[in-house]
Amino acid sequence: MRLALPGWSGTLAVKAALFITVMCCALAALLGVLVHVSVTNQTVGQARDLALARLDDATTAFEAGETLAPGAGLDPPGLPASLRALALSGERGTVVADHRGRPTMWAAGPVDGGRTLAVQVDYAQSARTIEGLDRAILWSSGLAIGATLLVGAFAVTRVTRRLHTTAQVARRISAGDLDARVDDPRAKDTGRPQDEVAAVAAALDTMAATLQGKLLSEQRFTADVAHELRTPLTGLHAAAELLPPGRPTELVRDRVAALRTLTEDLLEISRLDTGRERVELDAEELGALARRVVRASGTDTEVRVVRDARVETDRRRLERVLGNLVANAHRHGRAPVELTVDGTVVTVRDHGDGYPEYLLAHGPQRFRTEGGAKGHGLGLTIAVGQAEVLGARLTFTDAADGGAVATLTLPSE
Repeated sequence: MRLALPGWSGTLAVKAALFITVMCCALAALLGVLVHVSVTNQTVGQARDLALARLDDATTAFEAGETLAPGAGLDPPGLPASLRALALSGERGTVVADHRGRPTMWAAGPVDGGRTLAVQVDYAQSARTIEGLDRAILWSSGLAIGATLLVGAFAVTRVTRRLHTTAQVARRISAGDLDARVDDPRAKDTGRPQDEVAAVAAALDTMAATLQGKLLSEQRFTADVAHELRTPLTGLHAAAELLPPGRPTELVRDRVAALRTLTEDLLEISRLDTGRERVELDAEELGALARRVVRASGTDTEVRVVRDARVETDRRRLERVLGNLVANAHRHGRAPVELTVDGTVVTVRDHGDGYPEYLLAHGPQRFRTEGGAKGHGLGLTIAVGQAEVLGARLTFTDAADGGAVATLTLPSE
């Protein structure tokens, strides 16, 4: 079973703090070991030199037949066995060992008669000095790590805060707010050195401005084309109505009607793109509205009201959304087509092959259809745009047993 870590554990600030902590601990440990080894060697060396000097004095006194000084003696009890063995082999040496509960530096060497002459020097003070040094190293290392961690966390937090702001702006831009900008102060101040965060923020602002300009140009072009086509299409429609009855006339009228529908759809998309559409709210019964939409569509769509609801909404826009969903289900799916009202949730389902993969992944795209399907891909695009104006959520999925399902969730009162 894999342990799930909290989301904050993967942030840059936490990773930087962990890295700083690990590096500080490693550096403090290395310096502590070096200081400990150096001081210990020096302390032990001084104690060893003192013990050997006293062993020399004791050896001279023993050879002269004088009384040995306190702390010196022949084969004294408590002499470490390893040092006794070394002395019996004819060598001199020293060793630190506990004697009567106190650390003691022993020095021993051979004397005439196959015996061992040894001296002992109190090593307690030196041991306490080393222990005090170790405690000082631990305390100073802890303080240094804490101070470094605080300073590092402060510096990293400033950077991550700017990165977080940049990420928020990027999400707003991807959601359609092309007016969002980072406006990083460092990016604007050309006199200051530019760090990587300022470069990213400046690049994001430039990208947003460029994208906004291109989209505005596209919107203006679409609106201008639709407006320019409207006048000649009106005249063309009037002229088509004057043609004598017959199959050619029906074809002409059908194509003129398709062009007029396309032009009106383009104008509607242009208005939606501006983001300035306003709703005209009124109380509506969803069940009755759904039945009106189906009657107006002239299709054999089945309407099911599981639970009716009264909502405050813009009737014209809601009818437009549901009408487009029903028309799309009949045009690209297969019967039976069902429109279900369950509270503030309205679903439109067909029993065809389902939605294309691109639509499920990225949503409707204007002027894109698959599989030789008729249409311009504007119906669902308009439905999504009008749903956003209503404050509703429109999602597209495929049913488990086949067919496409569009779900419109209206805001509750």
